[in-house]
Amino acid sequence: MQRSRFLAATASLALFLSAAMAAAEPQVYKLDGSHTQVGFSVRHFFSKVPGQFDKFDGEIQLDDKNWANSSVNATIDATSIDTNNEKRDGHLKSPDFFDVAKYPTLTFKSTKVTSAGEGKLQVAGDLTIRDVTKPVVLDVDILGSGQIAIQGNTMTRAGFEARTRINRKDYGILWNRTLDQGGTMLGDDVDIVILVEAVKPQPPKEEAKPAATPAPTKK
Repeated sequence: MQRSRFLAATASLALFLSAAMAAAEPQVYKLDGSHTQVGFSVRHFFSKVPGQFDKFDGEIQLDDKNWANSSVNATIDATSIDTNNEKRDGHLKSPDFFDVAKYPTLTFKSTKVTSAGEGKLQVAGDLTIRDVTKPVVLDVDILGSGQIAIQGNTMTRAGFEARTRINRKDYGILWNRTLDQGGTMLGDDVDIVILVEAVKPQPPKEEAKPAATPAPTKK
């Protein structure tokens, strides 16, 4: 009797630990391209000109119980740069800037995620532009997460806002123009703001199997 109770308790503990470990695993989220913006701004004379990349793909391994287990991996299509000026966009795609024919993508891969206070994170990672990789740190606000039902379709979503600043010269983007009265047309610092809405993919629904046709009965 005692042995059977011991075996039952051991089996129950194993099931509990297995479920706990499964629950602790990071959950995979995909960037929602319709509700995510990869934006930037740079000084132009005395103001700042904004822009964004319209095409990108990314995955977040999210563990909101232990943020250190989380990670981010994203790829940005450099050819999708958009500053609301076709001529300027063409120049930015040229070898003077991103040289998209030679370097069609930008990438970011996190190396460490740490809590930075209530509702805040710091995400360290490697940013690659024009085949040059440099470490950067994103300051991230956690905007919230949960299940959202829209027209009977329930999905789990998470929202973040990330900010950082880089020096474009670190990535070999050197073009500028000196002004007659002194100074330069463009600043070196680029402010990056990323508004993220990520979605946890739903498992595919199993198709209903057709009912088996009954075998004909013999007369």
